[in-house]
Amino acid sequence: MLPKDPIMLLSFVNMKLRDFYGSLDVMCEELDADRQEIEGSLESAGYHYDAERNQFI
Repeated sequence: MLPKDPIMLLSFVNMKLRDFYGSLDVMCEELDADRQEIEGSLESAGYHYDAERNQFI
């Protein structure tokens, strides 16, 4: 289960991307998570996914 708080979600997702997954799509598939939901939550907090860096910035 993913954190609901956007800042906690940011930390969780970036750690998973850094340490375990090569892309957001792979992470979402492996964790059975909704990419649009993650991106929507983090965009509302001012963050966007940078595929080149493989992190939300």
